[in-house]
Amino acid sequence: MEASIAERSRLVADLTLETLKASRPSHRQVHVVSGGEQSQLFVVDGSRLYDLDEGTLSELRDAMSRNGLAVSELLDELDVEAWPDIPAPPDDPPVRALSLAVAQKCNLGCTYCYAEQGGFGDAPKDMPIATSMDSVRLLLADASKGDRVNLAFMGGEPLRNRSVLQETTLYAASEAARRGVTIGFSVTTNGTLLTKEDADFFEDHGFAVTVSLDGLQPEHDRLRSFVGGKGSYDLIMRRVQPLLQKQRRMQVSARVTVTPFNSGLRRVLDHFVAEGFHSVGFSPLLHAPNGTNEMDAPELQHMLAEMIDCGLAYEEHELRGERYPFLNMVNALKELERGTHRPYPCGAGVGYFGVSADGDLAACHRFVGNKDAGLGSVAEGLDLARRKIWLEERHVGQQLPCNQCWARYLCGGGCHHEVLARGRGACEYIRGWLHYTIQAHGRLRRLQSRTNVFAESGVAAL
Repeated sequence: MEASIAERSRLVADLTLETLKASRPSHRQVHVVSGGEQSQLFVVDGSRLYDLDEGTLSELRDAMSRNGLAVSELLDELDVEAWPDIPAPPDDPPVRALSLAVAQKCNLGCTYCYAEQGGFGDAPKDMPIATSMDSVRLLLADASKGDRVNLAFMGGEPLRNRSVLQETTLYAASEAARRGVTIGFSVTTNGTLLTKEDADFFEDHGFAVTVSLDGLQPEHDRLRSFVGGKGSYDLIMRRVQPLLQKQRRMQVSARVTVTPFNSGLRRVLDHFVAEGFHSVGFSPLLHAPNGTNEMDAPELQHMLAEMIDCGLAYEEHELRGERYPFLNMVNALKELERGTHRPYPCGAGVGYFGVSADGDLAACHRFVGNKDAGLGSVAEGLDLARRKIWLEERHVGQQLPCNQCWARYLCGGGCHHEVLARGRGACEYIRGWLHYTIQAHGRLRRLQSRTNVFAESGVAAL
């Protein structure tokens, strides 16, 4: 067993180095993904993938070594359309999702917390019920019959204002049903205050519940302790059990923030899957208000290796027909299947906004209390002029070096909050992960016999 583990570690380390090298940008409109049985062409505009035969691969590499015009001419010969870059969205896209900071306070003392222990740098406060009701009305104002919207509850720790969370959910569900609008609910919690009654409520309303868990007990307790320093892991795992046992309409996920102190992601993933979480996802800590525990290039390279290890395990389970809910992998493969093609990393400022306890609108939940990302209020509505500026400035086509990178329409330029605070130190990690998942997508597709022939020109569509 030890030899097998050591062999796998060497394989993953070698694959990570190869992936980092191969994922470097060489052309802004196309990217070649080689390795294994089949090379693939990734066309940036449209996020399209094509299989390449050896002859076409050689022609493409030659064209890429010359200039962009040569690449465009070859794509024309192959009947692969080069779409134009994505423009900014319409001036007034409708609101489709809100995140309510119903409790800007927390009972944990996580040093890296973007919300600065829940208060966003201000005094602890709760959202009044009138503000949450106004938020629901804003969310549904432009929704027509058949539309889908989402209402999220966050903090701080949202269960410190449980009554507002529950009353707002009931009101939103009733209003949405009256209008023929489908509404989804979600909550992100540290898990320490969960009760059996919460499990019943969240199941009744089909909540997506995300529990913050930063690894197994030693790592988690180091990073997510109570204000007095006591660890929180054992309590959370006890409190979450009723939800794990009850989930049917409800889905309970574990979100792991990765720092230099909580590696061993495969071990963490397998543990939480065995505990019964619907999915498990990892996210690197790229910015903390006090600068502690942030991931730099060496740590991100190590994390990429561990993510690839988890991805290989996903591939193995998939080929055996077994569910393995590694959320990062599941989402990446879905985006490749649908041809995700976006000029922003998320819906922040487009159709999604964060609402502070005072009712101010921010570009997302991480910008609550940040005046530079303020975009109006639930009482007075969106500040359309400020939102227009936000969307123009944050568009990936306006970002350097993003607008020269092959991954720009899958990445969207990186989390606005992290990039504005700390820059783009995670680009190699992001490109490496995307490059690996494209390879994995091709392997799984071929082995599961899902290939569609696209043309007789040496290119086959995925």
